[in-house]
Amino acid sequence: MPPLSPLDLPHDDPFGPHNLPYGVFTTPDAPDLRRIGVRYGAHVLDAGAAAAAVGSPHAALLGHPTLNPLMAAGRPVWRAVREELRAWLTESAHRSAIEPLLHSLTTVALHLPFDVADYVDFYASEHHASNVGRIFRPEGGPLTPNWKHMPIGYHGRAGTVVVSGTPVVRPRGQLGSPPGHSALPPFGPSRRLDFEAEVAFVVGAPSPLNTPVPLSGFHDHVFGVCLLNDWSARDIQSWEYRPLGPFLGKSFATSVAAWITPLDALAAARTDPPARDVPPLPYLDDSAAGTAGAAEPGGLDLRIEVAINGHPVSHPPFAAMYWTAAQQLAHMTVNGASLRTGDLFASGTVSGPEPHQRGCLLELTWSGRDPLRLPDGERTFLEDGDEVTLSAWAPGPGNSVVALGEVTGCVVPSVP
Repeated sequence: MPPLSPLDLPHDDPFGPHNLPYGVFTTPDAPDLRRIGVRYGAHVLDAGAAAAAVGSPHAALLGHPTLNPLMAAGRPVWRAVREELRAWLTESAHRSAIEPLLHSLTTVALHLPFDVADYVDFYASEHHASNVGRIFRPEGGPLTPNWKHMPIGYHGRAGTVVVSGTPVVRPRGQLGSPPGHSALPPFGPSRRLDFEAEVAFVVGAPSPLNTPVPLSGFHDHVFGVCLLNDWSARDIQSWEYRPLGPFLGKSFATSVAAWITPLDALAAARTDPPARDVPPLPYLDDSAAGTAGAAEPGGLDLRIEVAINGHPVSHPPFAAMYWTAAQQLAHMTVNGASLRTGDLFASGTVSGPEPHQRGCLLELTWSGRDPLRLPDGERTFLEDGDEVTLSAWAPGPGNSVVALGEVTGCVVPSVP
């Protein structure tokens, strides 16, 4: 019996024709030739070569070494290319041309799939923000007065966004001093290195300066979704963040998946966000009666798993996020800030209401008070050699499952 073709996927494969995430890859025989790929099962399709083979009008867009030109082309082109890809991979008429252009994932190298323009990180989980407030401000309310009125965020460092699999060097910095202590703060490798399980959104079509993007414009500007780990040095962060917020405690590394899932692949995962007990201002109002209301539910039912050294430690539910990605984008541009192709904005740590749904070690160990028990020992924060992996899936059409590309990073010792 001849071996199955990589085009013959089981109907329940989470990377089937209902998914089709984009990435950038190279092969061993051409390590300097970066190509746009589309994941299909355990293989990657050379999308540019496929487009050329069938005479697609989008061959030039798919022939670039990065996703940015395709992302900039806008939603009508994204949808047309997606339909072409599905046809190439599923219709028998294309089989002979497409099958030789599939490469096993075990033989390719994956790269950062797009050039990152700006990076913004939000703080959109009420459960996470409340837990952090209880840890650091036990004498006061868990949320700051502004939290229910707008998605809180900060600008990160685009130049240190790295692709999944890139080692994460333990950062060095000022580690703080006890209150009232007059000595110089200690300096050295972070002792409280943490992960943050997040979901990120990649901007495709840009917007002009001084032109806010309303909730209804989300689909016109956002190309796709990926998992993100915003590594955090809690000791550096806690010393530096007042009064201006995160800086060196965050900017040393942010890991993203090698695969960008198109928004259209997650249509069946749309869900209503949690009920809000404070009415949002009109530009953020996504209720049915809202003046800026969106055409569909703004939440996403993504089920995330966090593993340390292969051992699952948390299952954060993205559906529990208080502020949606559309609201984050609307708030990010309401002051007139423009969007650029390749802008990346992340949800902030995803946490649920239950202890096993917390999306970082700060919460899981309650700032080190309650060590996490793993097969290879206890953890309060990450040790050198620890590997953190984020994975996720969402409901797809017809009882299918849509998997997101995983994010993995291994902590390596600080550079002297």
